[in-house]
Amino acid sequence: MTKVECRMTNEVFAAPMIHAPAAIRHSSFGFRHSALLLAAFLLSATPARPHPLQAEPIDHAFVYTFDQFNIPEDPDEALVNGGLLLLAELNCTACHAAPESWQDRLKPKPGPDLSAVGSRLDPDTLWLMIRSPQTRKKGTQMPGLFAGEEGDDEKVEALVEYLGALKKEASAMPAGDAERGKDLYHKVGCVACHEPAKDARPPKVPAEAEVEKPGNASVPIALADAYDFNSLAHFLKNPLHFRPAGRMPDMRLSEQEASDIAAYLHVGRVAEKATARAALKIPKQGVEKGKAVFEKMNCIACHQTGQSRPTRQTALTKLDAAKGCLAEKQPSGTPRFDLNDLEKRALKLALAEIQKPAQKLTAQQRVDWQMSRLNCYACHDRDGKGGPEDPRAQYFGVNDATAESIGQLGHLPPNLDKVGRKLTRGWFEKTLWGEGGSVRPYMDTRMPNFGQAQTEMLISAFNEADKLDKPVKIDVSGLEKHHRAELGRKLLGATGLACVSCHGLKDRKSLGPPVIRLTHTVERLQPEYFKELLLNPQVTQPGTVMPPMFVGRKTADKDIESLWTYLREVEGQPLPEGLMSSEDFELKPDKRPIVFRSFIEGAGSHAIGVGFPGGLNAAFDGQQSRWAIIWKGRFLDAMSNWQDRAMPPIKPLGTDVKELPAATGERVFGGYKLDKDGVPTFLYRQDGRQVEDTLRPKKNGFERSVKINGKETKEALSW
Repeated sequence: MTKVECRMTNEVFAAPMIHAPAAIRHSSFGFRHSALLLAAFLLSATPARPHPLQAEPIDHAFVYTFDQFNIPEDPDEALVNGGLLLLAELNCTACHAAPESWQDRLKPKPGPDLSAVGSRLDPDTLWLMIRSPQTRKKGTQMPGLFAGEEGDDEKVEALVEYLGALKKEASAMPAGDAERGKDLYHKVGCVACHEPAKDARPPKVPAEAEVEKPGNASVPIALADAYDFNSLAHFLKNPLHFRPAGRMPDMRLSEQEASDIAAYLHVGRVAEKATARAALKIPKQGVEKGKAVFEKMNCIACHQTGQSRPTRQTALTKLDAAKGCLAEKQPSGTPRFDLNDLEKRALKLALAEIQKPAQKLTAQQRVDWQMSRLNCYACHDRDGKGGPEDPRAQYFGVNDATAESIGQLGHLPPNLDKVGRKLTRGWFEKTLWGEGGSVRPYMDTRMPNFGQAQTEMLISAFNEADKLDKPVKIDVSGLEKHHRAELGRKLLGATGLACVSCHGLKDRKSLGPPVIRLTHTVERLQPEYFKELLLNPQVTQPGTVMPPMFVGRKTADKDIESLWTYLREVEGQPLPEGLMSSEDFELKPDKRPIVFRSFIEGAGSHAIGVGFPGGLNAAFDGQQSRWAIIWKGRFLDAMSNWQDRAMPPIKPLGTDVKELPAATGERVFGGYKLDKDGVPTFLYRQDGRQVEDTLRPKKNGFERSVKINGKETKEALSW
């Protein structure tokens, strides 16, 4: 028995999932099916447990941002945009072609990839989901296509056989721990969209206080109990593989974290059985028939199976709002979305709107549209819209207590105002779908990956929407004499402007609260925004705790540009005062060689030291174009280079310093080049011949390779 199974069987509140009562409310489901499911429900019903899967059921097709921002009291002119959102998110345009001017805005999203669905869902779950989606998964956007007519039972069974045959073996995921999974579920960001558990107490809510329940409905996760553990863990690790639309984003979980959350979602799991299916005793229908039904019912319009291409039906402008999906009494054979009255009203307004040519959206409208489709507003606010509601925000915590001193900036996802002129293209890519874009390690909540296909358009839209009519001017050329990295370093330091009081750098924490580290500033921020923020922080980023240090400062331009110069060259510069220790000056080769120009004792004022991982070092005399010394152990101390204007020669820190033979002939230095491993080859001309000179560490010394006009010779250098 695995660790997961042990934890599951030890749970005292284990209970099967309860879905059946909803089936009875659908008269089109058919009397005999309702009766069978009612009997199954009465046999299995037990008290609800405090678990996300026991969220209050939703009685309509659920689109989070529609429910969040639209109410029945809204006037038609406001609700029409909600209707357009429903047309897109309910995938109406996968079956009904939109007018050309609307096609980009109403582009359908890809449905779940079913090419290996038989490995994830058992036949009973497939039968229940196909037979009546809103019964099996309340709030689902999948329409019901079968109304209980003659022959429907056989078609559903055929689809089950076809989809059940689509399988692919998956690698084994590690065993999960449900307690760790519960902690992760409530802190990495899942609760921004999904239901918090009733027995999970937010970090700062007192033990005696009642935990406030979210006002907005939660995205349903009812199928989590249907997946087996391994399939669920794989889904949580890489949801974009199974659901490429990105509405369930990648939370950047490790395999272990995915397994832990899967274990938590499976606490008390009892897989639901299709009692009605067993009672019907439908004979085998055959995979080929199922495939034919899949195509005929136009399931291929939304779903990939690896074998079919989508088709379209009636044009969207030809639909009669009084019939079909929106009819008061829905005709047999039309898709059932279980829309509520507000959704029907919004969709009718949208169908009327698309009869007219689409108006070109502004950049800000394009941003708002895509943020609405992806539900970015669940975590982020922009221009006063969105952000997590308080009952969800209370679960967003920090892992560094000092971050509490900066308030909401410490634990809530950032406001996205002006982000288009803030981030560079490269950092947008890291943040939206790449890796390495996190700059708030003190925050538990993670920035999800919605996939490049869903988010790339946001970059140009943000850029256009947020540009200034008169951009701030900043000189980042580094050519002017006042653009000195050393001045920037002093300003950052404890006796300068004391930026290090809040901002860390490289591997060093700040001296105070852990605000964003400045290590990747130049890679991350556009220089104009950097200057705009420093000149007027409260206007540029409302709510920031950054003081206006440059207001009225006569040298503001020079100082800000010097700060930028230092941060651009930070890898080759010492840390600012307050973050620096004496050990920081020692150069320590780790995975790659360090190549360091300096005045090195024994190698002259034009020396180039090369420190190799493993404790072998050498110095090349650039003036005489020769290897001058080799030594063992520690490499060099760069303190005099960085702190002493006189730059006295620095001494090798290691032992067994050995001088090498003097140069012969006439030599002219030509620089050096690095190979893929960072090993330098020095270039020079000797008596008119081109020379390439390389040292590589070998046992007990170096191997020296010398190429003269392309002809190579080798020799050993040792002690």
